[in-house]
Amino acid sequence: MSIWRKLAIGGLGALLLAAALVFGLEAADRAYPPPLDRANVVSAEVLDADGQLLRAFATRDGRWRLKTDVADVDPQFARMLVAYEDRRFYDHHGIDIFAFGRAALQLIRSGHIVSGGSTLSMQVARLIEPRSSRSFAAKFIQIARAIQIERRLSKEQILDLYLTHAPYGGNLEGIRAASLAYFGKEPHRLTVAQSALLVALPQLPEKRRPDRNLAAAEAARRRVLQRVAVEKVVGSDESARAELTAIPTLRMQLPAYAAHLAEAALRKEPKVEQHRTTLRRSIQQGLESVARDAAAKLNPKVSVAMVMADATTGEIVGEVGSANYFDNVRSGWIDMTRVNRSPGSTLKPFIYGLAFEQGMISQETIIEDKPADFFGYRPKNFDMTYQGDVTVRQALQLSLNVPAVRLLDAVGPTRLLVRFRRADVRPALPVNEMPGLAIGLGGVGITLKDLVQLYAGLANRSQPVRLGDGIQEKPGLIDAEPLLEPVAAWNVADILSGVIAPVGSIQRGIAYKTGTSYGYRDAWSVGYDGRYVLGVWVGRPDNGAVPGLAGYMSAAPILFQGFEKSGVPFTPMPPAPRGAVRIAQAQLPMSQRRFSLDANGLLSASAREQAPQIVYPPEGAHVELSDEGNGSMMPLILKLQGGRAPFRWLANGKPLADLSRNRISQWVPDGVGYSTLTVIDAAGRAATVNVFLQ
Repeated sequence: MSIWRKLAIGGLGALLLAAALVFGLEAADRAYPPPLDRANVVSAEVLDADGQLLRAFATRDGRWRLKTDVADVDPQFARMLVAYEDRRFYDHHGIDIFAFGRAALQLIRSGHIVSGGSTLSMQVARLIEPRSSRSFAAKFIQIARAIQIERRLSKEQILDLYLTHAPYGGNLEGIRAASLAYFGKEPHRLTVAQSALLVALPQLPEKRRPDRNLAAAEAARRRVLQRVAVEKVVGSDESARAELTAIPTLRMQLPAYAAHLAEAALRKEPKVEQHRTTLRRSIQQGLESVARDAAAKLNPKVSVAMVMADATTGEIVGEVGSANYFDNVRSGWIDMTRVNRSPGSTLKPFIYGLAFEQGMISQETIIEDKPADFFGYRPKNFDMTYQGDVTVRQALQLSLNVPAVRLLDAVGPTRLLVRFRRADVRPALPVNEMPGLAIGLGGVGITLKDLVQLYAGLANRSQPVRLGDGIQEKPGLIDAEPLLEPVAAWNVADILSGVIAPVGSIQRGIAYKTGTSYGYRDAWSVGYDGRYVLGVWVGRPDNGAVPGLAGYMSAAPILFQGFEKSGVPFTPMPPAPRGAVRIAQAQLPMSQRRFSLDANGLLSASAREQAPQIVYPPEGAHVELSDEGNGSMMPLILKLQGGRAPFRWLANGKPLADLSRNRISQWVPDGVGYSTLTVIDAAGRAATVNVFLQ
């Protein structure tokens, strides 16, 4: 056999052997892939609307391991990490031959390990598949895993795993957890000193913990800063200045806000890593501090709950379920924003709104506050006294009970509940009971969240709005008729914005109402400006009585502090809508100067037997009816008092289409200019006003 043939056979054999080796390695790689699925086990996070961390949950093994990408950290930190740990990271495929050679030579010369040859890829392999021994066999497996990881992941993905899993002492894993614990901030922007410390800690995390061994932490940071490769990244002058910076000696708690909402998010989607909410962390921080400080001054068993919402979008921007989630005495684990309780007087504004809407009253209408019997129901005022004759404005501002029940008797409890349904709110009635007059004084159950949703409709120009749950349910406008007519809602806001602020509080110009449930069990306060609504509940979660508990004294100060500490800018109330005017009592129609009902629940004879009076539009009014864009005018609302139904309306001498038994009608004008409106009742009595439409 010739030499060439022997060489050919030998070459072929070598190729076959190499092919078999490659095939075997490929088969082994597929048969024993790296356990990358373990790298996906991270802490669940609850984020605010801007992506800021509200709360994190430890993994099942008790680790704070927050998922981190390279884009989440300061770019200079990433450069320092690579320069210190693995200078040829972007050039090798899992192992650095030069680093291994250097480490082996140092071992031979000194007899002990001077420096390691592990690459970042090898460290990732060790982090996701830890081994107790440090034998050569373990090192070989680590090398093989590093090569496997390099074949499957990009360099950025490998860095992501290191940044997520690197140990930083105790149960801290990953740079985000370490940065939050030691510096109180996310690692987006780090100083040179902070970056150097975070580079140094993972090598010996327990021995170098700054909260336990400050000297070791300082020495490790100094070694990082003095490494030539690192100096090239940050500069020698900057490294020298960083060495003089103090190292934090305390480990801070990771953000832990919105405990109840965070728990709810985790229950709804337990497998999701990040839960986005509608909360704003700065607002949440402020509200929680207010609730915590307020509870410290109250009975040890009394808790505080708060909900703040953006009335224009329906987003819940702050929510406090209790003063302290971990306070067992206050039953802090109960989310009191979702529990039905008696709302006291907080529903009264909606009663007055309906009465305004139906033309029964104006702000200066006189109404009686004296003992009354409504078919066996005898409401009493909170202080057990009576004011006699008061204006409607005074009655609502003083939260007098008898006038509110008089008005509810006139508008009807069922009609009030129908309006609540427009806002997708359904208060809980007592079992087997029909809606009654007690609703006006808190005789139903309602949650704090639903109460805020009702008031959000008032704040949003009477457009009902849904708050959602702050997590999955989408907030937004409700496609329904207005909660109240705009003029009626304006009257309510105008009255409530005139209520004096509690002692020691700043008059912010908000419209607010307080309430106290029967037996001093619940204290409420709900307020709003032109954009935000805040509701406050104070009481015992076990529904126990708290002597002295009252909405104005207990909840209202918290409301004003909440607006102040939340940091939301004050938004003025929207301008008055067309037709919203304050009319002095002497200028009111006779039928609106005093409100009273007869024994049958009808307007008293003094009002009923009078000639009809046109309440709106008033004589000589200039009413703007903007063009809707198709050449037609918006309808003009017509309201009257007195007279006897049915009624016939005439506009400029021409009768409207139908007779009406209602005291509210509407007319669509043909155009702008002066118009004469006339109404004739069943007795032939008439009233006329002249108005200018524009």
